[in-house]
Amino acid sequence: MKLLDMHRDVAAFLDKVQGLRIADAQITTSAVFDVVDPSFDTVAAQVSMGTAADIDHAVSAARAALSGPWGTMTAHDRGQLLWKLADAIEANKQIFGELDAIDNGKPMHVARDVDAVYSARHFRYFAGWPSKFEGRTIPVSSPGKMNFTKVEPVGVCGLITPWNYPTLMVAWKLAPALAAGNTIVLKPAEQTPLTALYLADLARQVGFPAGVLNVVPGLGRDAGAALAAHPGVDKVGFTGSTETGRRIVEGSVGNLKKVSLELGGKAANILFADADLDKAVAGSFWALFGNNGQSCTAGARLFVHRSIKDQVVERLAEMAKGLSVGPGMDAKPHDLGPVISRPQMEKVLGYIDAGRAQGAEVVAGGARQGKTGYFVAPTVMQSVTDNMTVAREEIFGPVLCVLDFDDEEEVIARANDTEFGLAAGGWTQDLARAMRLSEQLKAGTLWINTWGDTDPASPFGGMKQSGYGREMGEEAMALYSQTKSVWLG
Repeated sequence: MKLLDMHRDVAAFLDKVQGLRIADAQITTSAVFDVVDPSFDTVAAQVSMGTAADIDHAVSAARAALSGPWGTMTAHDRGQLLWKLADAIEANKQIFGELDAIDNGKPMHVARDVDAVYSARHFRYFAGWPSKFEGRTIPVSSPGKMNFTKVEPVGVCGLITPWNYPTLMVAWKLAPALAAGNTIVLKPAEQTPLTALYLADLARQVGFPAGVLNVVPGLGRDAGAALAAHPGVDKVGFTGSTETGRRIVEGSVGNLKKVSLELGGKAANILFADADLDKAVAGSFWALFGNNGQSCTAGARLFVHRSIKDQVVERLAEMAKGLSVGPGMDAKPHDLGPVISRPQMEKVLGYIDAGRAQGAEVVAGGARQGKTGYFVAPTVMQSVTDNMTVAREEIFGPVLCVLDFDDEEEVIARANDTEFGLAAGGWTQDLARAMRLSEQLKAGTLWINTWGDTDPASPFGGMKQSGYGREMGEEAMALYSQTKSVWLG
């Protein structure tokens, strides 16, 4: 195996303990935690461990920044800074790609050419919003009086991001929050803090005032919990598990802070007999195996019409066996990397064993791959029924469950029979059926004859226990702003 030559700036970044980014300072604490490369189960870096006291310090810095140059900056200038940050991300996409490959394990070329590039696009889209954030003049019935509205930032936003898309999920939250004029305390996932810290450095380099973006890595039960409960935080945006989302809500009640949540999923993907089979099989395959199955929108429950199930399963199994799996920084690009950690690998393997015990048949994969790192062989399971654990719970790994069905009404009911509602979709050449799916499937995002598409202009979020609030598009600006009504007499 030959690994890629590491960019010199990445090597320098990893060579020293990375401190918290608060205001103008990089603060190295006495307690540090290891950042593990999941491809090799080795320590890649050490990062200062933020605590509740550090969160308090960061919130104070963010609060002060609201009253400083950031608070008086024109909409035009705020948009220009967002655009400059987008340029800096794209100019340094190699560094983002390598850092994500090292602490997340995803193939470097994917982290560089997809995650980093789309993060830059996200900032560019929201760079246009500050100058278009307008209030209204309202014709009221009171004689001689005038009423108008002003749209203002919420204030200090606590953003808590997950490990599956370390750069992109930060961009999804950070860009609209900054566009609306807020200041930020960011708590990235402890498994993948590196690109968030690097992004904070770039933000300072391009001219963001001190205290606008503060990054405090640390454990969820300590720094994350403190951020959710802090009385100086006006808004929390969280992406992660449903269980943690509930704790975020509980922690927010002290000052009734605004909360938005993008939580877990168990997406139903329905393949009808009239579908374009080549397109549908390929699309359904990557709906699950994209990002190694570590996505809340993964098409984890693939319902296939009984008349075509056998040939679809055969093709899926063949594709899974043909995937290239290996380290994120391998000189030979791979299709998939490892899962994020040893506990996650053991959890995924446990789900596979539970599926077997309940009667599911493994037709591809089904075991750990290799002895080094946290690799799970891409797995396809058939003979899965709705009541099995693998069909009910979010696995968050490279495990595709195939279920069969007979008719449309039946499969829609089964698809909706879940506590989650983040994504769903189907494959059919019948336009009327496609419209029925769009009306009857209960999820925040639906994909018909495609899967996984997102755009900075298109809203994204969940229903039911997959959360509330919408990221991206105009709807995201509403998450990070508030409206003031002004009367003149």
